[in-house]
Amino acid sequence: MEQDYFSENLRFACSQRHSVSQICRDIGLNRQQFNRYINGGAHPSPFNLGRIAQYFYIHPSDFKASNSVFKSRFLKAQQGNTSKDRINEGFPGDIRSLRRYLGYYQTYYLSPSWPETIVCSCAFLEEKNGLIISKSLERISHRQLNIKKITKYNGKATFLRDRIFLVETESTGDPIVTQIILKPFQDQNDKYLKGLCTGISWRSNDVPYATRMIWRHLGSFPDKREMLGRCGILPHSSRRIAPTVKKYLLPKEGESATVVVP
Repeated sequence: MEQDYFSENLRFACSQRHSVSQICRDIGLNRQQFNRYINGGAHPSPFNLGRIAQYFYIHPSDFKASNSVFKSRFLKAQQGNTSKDRINEGFPGDIRSLRRYLGYYQTYYLSPSWPETIVCSCAFLEEKNGLIISKSLERISHRQLNIKKITKYNGKATFLRDRIFLVETESTGDPIVTQIILKPFQDQNDKYLKGLCTGISWRSNDVPYATRMIWRHLGSFPDKREMLGRCGILPHSSRRIAPTVKKYLLPKEGESATVVVP
């Protein structure tokens, strides 16, 4: 009969991390259930086994190896990943808390590319293979300037210290990185997320900038045609912009909502 090394190997892998609680939070697994894996009381499903193996940078089948072979493979897999651990292990963070924010969003921000206007776009957060994946679409149309541009972004999100952090890149063209930090409004029942967006202005000689950004949650099954129809460049006075959005984005006298880095 083939010996089962899984629980022993898992215990060794966990001993190489800060705490089991942190491991469970990072992977998004129930601590009580994970303890059963460690104690040999249960085996994870193929899906959860894949998530655990991915977290430790090993193949799921490695857990079947003898203890000595597993340790050798495990330690070898960690070599060269030291610098990546601190970044990759930060995603998805507290996945339980992050799941409440899954779904579609209408997003708004001020950009130095379009002074005196608000850019309305859309975004989508979904769980996939143990990570929270983000997809965004920005549609810019300006008849007078003969500009019509659609830009798609892909990235991933993490939830840490009551904040959502997103890192996205353009799906085509140059891999420009956009970074977003969002925090729920305390009095809006999670309908709005407010924060900061950093990027590069493609109409201002590739100048880096930072600006306020706000997301409005539309749920899991919005009217996608209507959602896309709202995307574009809107003047500050537009009635299509909710008062909550205007109040957060538009600076008071003497303030600036957009910071351009020279």
